[in-house]
This record gives sequence, C-alpha cells and structure tokens, in this order.
Amino acid sequence: MKKIDLSILKTEITGTDIAANLNRLITHFAGRVVFTTSFGIEDQVITDIIFRNDIDIDVVAIDTGRMFEETYKVHANTLKTYKKPIRVYFPERDDVEKLMTEKGPYSFYNSVEYRKECCHIRKVKPLGRALEGKRLWVTGIRSEQSPGRSSIGHLEYDEGHRIFKYHPLFDWTLQQVEDYLKKFHVPHNELHYQGYVSIGCAPCTRAIKPGEDFRAGRWWWEDQSGKECGLHEK
Repeated sequence: MKKIDLSILKTEITGTDIAANLNRLITHFAGRVVFTTSFGIEDQVITDIIFRNDIDIDVVAIDTGRMFEETYKVHANTLKTYKKPIRVYFPERDDVEKLMTEKGPYSFYNSVEYRKECCHIRKVKPLGRALEGKRLWVTGIRSEQSPGRSSIGHLEYDEGHRIFKYHPLFDWTLQQVEDYLKKFHVPHNELHYQGYVSIGCAPCTRAIKPGEDFRAGRWWWEDQSGKECGLHEK
C-alpha cells in the first residue's frame, strides 16, 4: 500500500465541499474508508452527506447495549429515510457477561478505572473490529466540543488506532449543524433539544445546565478534565 503523506494530503482537503473531499479521500485510501456514527447531530449531518450523495463509504455504528431509546429511534428513522445500510457492531458477549457477573450493572460509577473498563468493553473493542482493514476514519468531531480538540485540525493520524482521521465538521459551529439539520430535514435525536448536547450511553449521560461545559453531561460524577471514553484521545 502506498504511504500517505499527511502534510501533502492536508493541502488537498481545504475546500468546504465535504462530499468532494470525501471522494478525494476515497481515492487516496483506495476505498478503505469508514465513518462511525453515534447518531448524534454532527454524525447525522455527515450521514446525510454520504447517503444523499451516494458516496462509497462504509457507515457503521457501535451499539453498547445501553443506548437511549431516543437514539434507537434516530437509527430507525435514518434507515427509513435513506434506505441505506448501517452496519452495527456489538460488544463481545463473553466480555459483557464477565463484567456484569463480577461487578454488576453500575460498576462504572465506582471509579474512573471501572468506567474506562466498561467503555473499553462496550465501545473501544467493537470499534477496533469496525476499523479493521481501514486506513481512514471519518468522524463528527468539532473543535469547540472540548479544549483538547481545538488543535487537531481536519486531518490527523491517530497513533493509538494506527489510522488516519478526517473531521469534516471540525470548524463548524453548533448553529451551523442545527441549521443543516433543518435545511435538509435530517433525522435527529429529540434529546438534543432537551439539554443533551453529547449523547452516549443512557446511564452515563445527563442534560447540561445553561453555562455548563459541553462535556459536563458525560460522566458527570468524575473530575471535569480529560473525560474521554477511548474512542478518541481528545
């Protein structure tokens, strides 16, 4: 496989036409491109761009087994709207059975270590299977979602997962995302308008209050710094 020079690639992905950029990247990476969706509003924008433009990218989702009912409704509405496949990855049965047997259903509340263990079993390991054989991972990351994400740019190389990543909405504002959803009538999660700005597993997500940080609704019982699940380093 031809080696990809990130610096050269960055010079080619500079326009605002996301569909065109995705097609260029498919060529560069010989079709080995995957987009992972959590059915959040950013991901729904990207899903719409991929499906509406018939872009040949695998769209996959990680189902942790603890998702909100509202998230499943978005999943179902997305399938109905676009009539395109979304491949779903679940955690390994043996891992979940062992965790539940030894530590019960709410071990993640007891320590950061236990929370990260649950995230690893339910999210990170299934993600590894989803990324297997791929060379580029498309995500819905935006720079304003957390201070640590402001410096990564549209394209980066993820050393942990050993894969290139493209964040097409990196410099979009929340208002731009919401405007896009309305303009193209994109299915989206009703919890977003109830204060849930970052929606993950149901036991680990709450609505935020006015003035709270974007990530305050995730793992709110922990220290406010560095709250990631292992899917992304930042």
